[in-house]
Amino acid sequence: MFSHWPDLLGTIKKSFGALSQSNPKMVKAYMALGDAAAENNVLDAKTRELIALAVAITTRCDGCIGSHSAAAIAAGATREEVAAALATAISLNAGAAYIYSLHALEAYDALKQ
Repeated sequence: MFSHWPDLLGTIKKSFGALSQSNPKMVKAYMALGDAAAENNVLDAKTRELIALAVAITTRCDGCIGSHSAAAIAAGATREEVAAALATAISLNAGAAYIYSLHALEAYDALKQ
């Protein structure tokens, strides 16, 4: 097992509260980002959480993975829907690595001259 996800979520919630006490204005602004993303109701909560989970794996954030997995479950996402979102993220991340490999080769060629 990579992580004990229930413990991780508990730690995040506890730590989030501690940070909130230290810097309430920043935490309030952070929370407003999610509210703003949901404001226009074009995407339902499940779709937003599937996207968030896919982004979480591309940014390699275990806290985000745990939080958005729990939120996706709460929004009604099935395991199959989660797997499909992750497959999309995997295909994109591999594509991004390919594109940035082209950047690296271009940089090498430009700097070698």
